[in-house]
Amino acid sequence: MRAIRINTAIIAALLVAATGTPALAAPSPAAFSPAAFSQAAFSPVSGKTAAGNAAAGSAAAGTVLTVGSAEGDAAAVGDVLTAAVVAGTTADFSTASGGTTGIKCAQSTFTAVVVDNPAAPGVATESTTAQTFASCTANILGVTRVNTVTVNNVPFATTVESGTGTVTVTGTATAPIQTTLNLGTILGTINCVYRAVGNAITGLSSNTDNSITFTNQEFAKSSGPITCPSSGFFTAHYAPVLDTSIDGSPAVFTN
Repeated sequence: MRAIRINTAIIAALLVAATGTPALAAPSPAAFSPAAFSQAAFSPVSGKTAAGNAAAGSAAAGTVLTVGSAEGDAAAVGDVLTAAVVAGTTADFSTASGGTTGIKCAQSTFTAVVVDNPAAPGVATESTTAQTFASCTANILGVTRVNTVTVNNVPFATTVESGTGTVTVTGTATAPIQTTLNLGTILGTINCVYRAVGNAITGLSSNTDNSITFTNQEFAKSSGPITCPSSGFFTAHYAPVLDTSIDGSPAVFTN
């Protein structure tokens, strides 16, 4: 059978002659070219997803606390963060600021839960749920051993500031930041109870080693016999801070 070729220009002219109304222009072949039907032209969903992913990545990198790197994903609310004192260092309770007399603990850990992690710059909030000390020794006159070091009244409200990296742990009137030292002495066992001056202690986070460092944070004796020193100054370097709620426990960064 012979193909019939239709001349659209002649048909258009006949329509004008018959009706006086111009016919609609026929679409050009280019309108039906492969390029016109490319995936990009008909993929608004995939385009939105890509933009959404980019935005999500930007938001993650822009939060106060991220994991894996400063540009990593945001630490999620409810994530559990932990850290221990750096191997070879000690958590110290000195009787004087910067002093060498007091109690040294070769093992110490803290645990905190992320409560809020806003975009940076901002202030992330956590709840410090535990802090432990072990393998402790003392060189205080009259003290023969350290039985236990116990942090009372947890949890404590904790904030982490972007930019400065300041970490602040705060107690309340009914649940102050308090530590009880159970010590053996030449006269028997005693309890020395100390409370943070100002009911808060302040540390500094660093992305260099994903650490939090407390330096000479002052505590005053709340109760205990004369053998207990009147003051205690807390110093410790915890690193790395890890997000244990994520596989592989990546390090936590402050932005």
